[in-house]
Amino acid sequence: MRTLVMKFGGASVATPQHFSRIADIILHRRREFSRIAVVVSAMGDTTNQLISLARQVHQDPPRREYDMLVSVGERISISLLAMALSAKGHQAVSFTGSQSGIITCSNHSDARIVDVRPHRLLPILNEGSVAIVAGFQGVSQCGEITTLGRGGSDTSAVALAVALKAAKVEFFKDVPGIFDADPKVNPQARFFPELSYAEALAIISQGAKVLQSRSVDLASKNHMPLHVMSFEEFKKEISEGILSGTLIRSARPAQPNTPIYEL
Repeated sequence: MRTLVMKFGGASVATPQHFSRIADIILHRRREFSRIAVVVSAMGDTTNQLISLARQVHQDPPRREYDMLVSVGERISISLLAMALSAKGHQAVSFTGSQSGIITCSNHSDARIVDVRPHRLLPILNEGSVAIVAGFQGVSQCGEITTLGRGGSDTSAVALAVALKAAKVEFFKDVPGIFDADPKVNPQARFFPELSYAEALAIISQGAKVLQSRSVDLASKNHMPLHVMSFEEFKKEISEGILSGTLIRSARPAQPNTPIYEL
């Protein structure tokens, strides 16, 4: 049973209408993969709005309460996506980070992943339903809600893929892949169809924000292939029989027998 993890970021869940488009993409990938888990971020500027709300009440909010508040954004997205799939006649079940078994350290607002125990996801995936997971969040070993820091949904997706022994992680972004500069600012930016983990990390360290560096580092440790592609162009590419984007992978693709996480 081939497993795929798909990750949709804030730009691809910007409006309620976007969820129907995401559902179409997921259902298309179901033709190739029998098990699909989807990780989603909060809609558009939701996280920023929640942070602003917190600071209107407290200029330096307690970290525990901060995590309780900002983790709400992803819960909105997972439930809406499950509804969008249901509207198209496909069963989907949404899970928070803690329900998905993403175990972290106790460092609120910048937690590291210690383990992933996807026990509740496996029956859903094995029966053919789509498991939709809230990115950016987990639960500490003490049972507290934690968040992974900015861009943490990317790391959530890779950690989940490692736990599920997925074939790869597909990231749907607002750019067609990874470039040496922002293609929206510099039309002459060089596009990379394939990169090693080290090359991808070097580009990210120079300021590219396509992926969180922690997600690439985690993928490198586990030889998990990553595929960065355009949310906007996916439908057109599929109709033309192509699937482009940037593939990040190891020359030695064998995954370790025991998953390696961040701590």
